[in-house]
Amino acid sequence: MKLGIVGLPNVGKSTLFNAITKAGAEAANYPFCTIEPNVGVVTVPDERLKVLHEMYHSKKTIYTTIEFYDIAGLVKGASKGEGLGNKFLGHIREVSAIVHVVRCFEDPNVVHVDGKIDPLSDIETINTELILSDMEVLERRIQKTTKNLKGDKGLQKELDLLKRINDFLGEGKSARAMELTDDEAEFVKSLDLLSYKPVIYAANVSEDDAAAEDNAFIGQVREFAETEGSDVVVVCASIEAEIAELDDDEKEMFLEELGISESGLDKLVKASYRLLDLISFLTAGEPEVRAWTIKRGMKAPQAAGKIHTDFEKGFIRAETIAYDKLIECGGNLVTAKEKGLVRSEGKEYVVKDGDVMHFLFNL
Repeated sequence: MKLGIVGLPNVGKSTLFNAITKAGAEAANYPFCTIEPNVGVVTVPDERLKVLHEMYHSKKTIYTTIEFYDIAGLVKGASKGEGLGNKFLGHIREVSAIVHVVRCFEDPNVVHVDGKIDPLSDIETINTELILSDMEVLERRIQKTTKNLKGDKGLQKELDLLKRINDFLGEGKSARAMELTDDEAEFVKSLDLLSYKPVIYAANVSEDDAAAEDNAFIGQVREFAETEGSDVVVVCASIEAEIAELDDDEKEMFLEELGISESGLDKLVKASYRLLDLISFLTAGEPEVRAWTIKRGMKAPQAAGKIHTDFEKGFIRAETIAYDKLIECGGNLVTAKEKGLVRSEGKEYVVKDGDVMHFLFNL
């Protein structure tokens, strides 16, 4: 899972990126990895794995990971190649979702690029560049489809949709805000439009507002996010930077003192799972316990294929128990089986979040 962090200068984007990548690496004992200067890998916090690790005395605990891209170089005109525009837009194409950091705090010591704090204007600046880039893509596609229409009248429906999308973008609205049928949505997804990528708006607040979860600026961001079905997470980049220097116990005490229930990283992870419709199933044993991230609605054979393609090809069945039920039995599968809590699931079984699974296969 790749999340791209974007934002105008001086909104706290890089501070947040540096903080969450370091915090995530330390919290899960996963070595911080810089693939290139603007990419950090963090583990997805999952308390269930810690519990299973202790139960099974596992040699290894493997968390699922998220790549955060610190996407830089945005200025007005990026879609036309201004500044580092082409690099900025190219990096966005690589990510699954966008974390758009929006400044929602007043600070006379931190200059805003436009001279005033206006979250909606900031959002519009970045969204406009994505929309303009998408319109260039669509115009080329419309020209090609119009040309091919002479030999294939079946393309008329596709051409009509392309024009409808282009007109919608021309109104200054992102493609993700469009109302589409399932078939239309699949087609639009294939176009790889930047403004169709799901977005989490990270409202960056001052330390005074971190526990409040709301101020006038956040309200504006929430209201806008609703119009396009996006999520909003309230974070304080400066607090995240302080948390990054603490160990787990100290972090918990620090957040409690501030009246904050969870870190910005935890919030972002949960929001990204919701936004991308992801869940995790678990495998557990003495060699290792591990979390596997899949799309909600995936069936057992395809989930098995996440572990190894041979598991999917030769899938027989999956011995499955809900995490909570396994914990009730103290991690003892024999006891769980005696109580009838371990199920034998076939090829049509839809995997649920927290399923602890053991796959049987034959090649």
